[in-house]
Formats: sequence, C-alpha cells, structure tokens
Amino acid sequence: MTLDLTISRLGLQGDGIADTADGPVYVPFTLPGEEVRAEPRKAGRAVPIEVVKASPSRAEPPCPHFGSCGGCELQHADPALYGEFKRSIVVEALRRQGIETEVAPLVPCAPETRRRLTLTALRAGTKLLLGFFEAHSDRIVPIGPCPVAEPAIVAALPALEKLSAILLDRKKPLKLLVTRTETGLDVFASDAGKLPDDKRQQAIAHALKSDFARLTVDGEVFAMRRPPIVTFGGLRVTLPPGGFLQAVETAEEAMAKLVITHLAKSKRVADLFSGSGTFALRLAKRAKVYAVEAEAPALAALDKAWREAEGLKPVTTERRDLFRRPIIAKDLKPYDGLVFDPPRAGAEGVAAELGKSNVKRVAAVSCNPQTLARDLKLLLDGGYRLVSVTPIDQFLWSHHVEAVALLEKGG
Repeated sequence: MTLDLTISRLGLQGDGIADTADGPVYVPFTLPGEEVRAEPRKAGRAVPIEVVKASPSRAEPPCPHFGSCGGCELQHADPALYGEFKRSIVVEALRRQGIETEVAPLVPCAPETRRRLTLTALRAGTKLLLGFFEAHSDRIVPIGPCPVAEPAIVAALPALEKLSAILLDRKKPLKLLVTRTETGLDVFASDAGKLPDDKRQQAIAHALKSDFARLTVDGEVFAMRRPPIVTFGGLRVTLPPGGFLQAVETAEEAMAKLVITHLAKSKRVADLFSGSGTFALRLAKRAKVYAVEAEAPALAALDKAWREAEGLKPVTTERRDLFRRPIIAKDLKPYDGLVFDPPRAGAEGVAAELGKSNVKRVAAVSCNPQTLARDLKLLLDGGYRLVSVTPIDQFLWSHHVEAVALLEKGG
C-alpha cells in the first residue's frame, strides 16, 4: 500500500506534513509543495518512496549517510528555506505564548564546525559499529566523512573506534563524548565494561599513542597528556571531564556578543546556570560577576580561570541547584544585569522570581524555544519588555535551534 501525498508545511522536528482526511501524515526528508509517494507507518508517519514533484528549494545532501543517520534532518533543504524554518520555530513558540515580536534572521552555522560530538559504539555480531543512531531506531549508523564535525574529530575516528573496541561492554552501548579543545581531543567515555588491568593499560597506551589531550572513563581520568583548554573571550579554561561546552565555537561567540553588548553598562551581573564561565569570564572584564551553577567541577574551572587571568573584576561563585532553589527576587537587588542559560527544561522558577525584581537588563539564552517562550512570558508579565530575539544555528541541518532574548525593565 502506498500514499500519494502533497506536503503542505514542515513540522517542528523537520518532517514534511501532509494534511489528509484522516489527519496529518509526517513524512521525513520532504519539503513544502512537494508531491510524494510514501509507504505508511504507525502513528501517522510515512516513509517517502519517490518524490514525484520536487520543491525548487530542494538541495543535494552533502553527506552519503543522510537519510539513514539520525544526526541530520534537513540537508535536503536549501539555505533560504532552512534558515526561515529554524527562525519560524522560535516565532511559533513565542506566538503560542501570546508574544508578538520581531524575530531576527537566523545566525548561520557553517559546515565542519561542530567541535563536540557524542558517538555511540556497540557490537553487531563480530563487528564493532561506531557512529550515530539511525532516526527513530536503536541501530547505529557507522560514519566516515561527516560534513558537520570539525576535521580533527573526523580524522580521529579510526583511533576512537580502536578505543571503543578496548572499552566496550558487550551487553550495552558505549558513549564517547569527544571535544576538540585548544590542546587536543578530550574524550569522555561512559558505560564502559568492567576493565581488567590489561584492558585498562591498553586504553591508557592507546590514548597516549593517539595523542588525546585527556581520556576519562566513567568519571576517572585514565590519561592526560595536556590539560584540555578552551577559551572564553580569550581567557583560558581547563574543561572539566564531561563538562558542558557550546557545540560550535562561532555560535558561542554570537551568543556572547549579544549578551555582552546588552549588559555592557551593567556594573554587577548575575550569571545563572553559569557552567565553566562562558559568559561570566567575558562579563568580568567590565563588571563584578556572581556566578551560580549546580556542578562543582564547572565552578572550580571557572574560579581557577578567573584567578589565573589578569585585569578581571571580582567573580564570586555559588554552587546551587536553581531548579530546586531559584534565587528569590529580594536577593537580586544588588544586580543591574543578569544572564541565564539553563538546560532544555528552561528556567521557570528563576524567571518567576526575576519578574518580581528590578534588575534592569536581562539576557535569556536557550536551546529550547518552547521553554524560552514560557520563561519570557513570565518576565513580560513582570514588567519587562523585549528588546530583541535572535535565533542562532548551532546544530546544523537539525531542527534544534538556540535563541538569545534581550529584555529591559525601567527607564
């Protein structure tokens, strides 16, 4: 059985949507205006068999794995359609909260710039597979060339595959978080098998031979040739094992420029969900900073970087779970500027208290437009006004989009 469908629009996950008498049908790798023949699947989904009439916005995917690898969803869309689609995700999220405002064009992301990848390894019979999950599947698509990843990571894939063969538990997949730092690759392995001494020594020897900056296995540093260094606004930070880092350096710089410019006149700034200092260290060039973060290693890295730098204003830190204990409005009185950059769940508790405060300038950074819009509604209800909203591409050819919203209160 096949379906002849006309795609009317793109859904939030990047799938084409065809409206039928039985409801919407989601068809991956299709574009608005296309006529396609598809094979139905469960839950209103279908797999395209043939594009009968192609959109003029259809592009040739640059990756041979596109369509099987679940890492990319939109390589078949040209830059104009792709950019407007990502911008529309932010626009629609705001609209659903009743927020009507101008949204800037998408800040683009170039190919071969992802400095941070999570790879999965498992055994299939006698073969070891290292790559990304297939879309809507637990199967692994082995990758060779990857037009998203930085060349240094792609070049290390053979070495990472050998490392996986040493560490892999036959009963469960192995995760490798691989980060290109200023001093080499930082590899953080999790869910490794129980390693006898000989395997442990093999892993250490292989990491050293491969010239990885550091190898950490299930939280334990196995080998470190050099501390893995990243820079935030020119300030050197030793990345904690498994610590958060924005996936694309140019995207981080675009976010930071918006935040720093907006808070340029602020004298005392609170940085909530500060991580290792992505914004805090940059802000400390002009303002006193109070950085709050739940992860102790991230705060330690921030504090060490601040102490080793010259010419920065004071930076104080607090370890605090802002989901369980949001900072209350009265504790924000000393601050005339604030930035928050929470995980995907957003910062609802923080936004509710911030809305009651008199902090003059706020920068809200988010990787989830839906929770960002929810949090912005709380701020707007508290008397803030939106200055700008800027979507930023960091996960190229996927439906994920970052955004930076800038707000003000008072005269």
